[in-house]
Amino acid sequence: MSTETERTGEQIDILLVEPNPGDSRLFEEQFADAKLLNTIHIVSDGDSALDFVHQRNEYADEPCPDIVLLEPQLPGKSGIDVLSELKNDPVLAEIPVIVLTSSDAGEKIVQSHGLEADTYMQKPVEPEDFVEFVRSIEEFWFAIVQTSSQ
Repeated sequence: MSTETERTGEQIDILLVEPNPGDSRLFEEQFADAKLLNTIHIVSDGDSALDFVHQRNEYADEPCPDIVLLEPQLPGKSGIDVLSELKNDPVLAEIPVIVLTSSDAGEKIVQSHGLEADTYMQKPVEPEDFVEFVRSIEEFWFAIVQTSSQ
């Protein structure tokens, strides 16, 4: 099976942890417009994010995400706490986490807590920038899949 065939046949389950409904809607629209192979699941706070990845409570029937896009500034349990729990759980630590920042300072704040995400991406300001952002997420995912399968 060629890599191209694998790409067209593999769906990615993405968990977006984003408290801003406007940003969430932009993500959904841009993922759809870019026609990427994925399902995007959206939660707006840290507790819901952890319930989702643990597949408990209202998320018991949801798939475990292949990748998590995490906004560090969340209501309730912070994105830092979510990242810490993900990275300290042997099963969940395998899930790549992309921390969405609004500036370089956001990356430094996460790192100041002694935590390291798989990567950091600055949120685009202009809606048209989301397409490129979405493609970079897809490329990041396929790079991980290819690395882990070799």
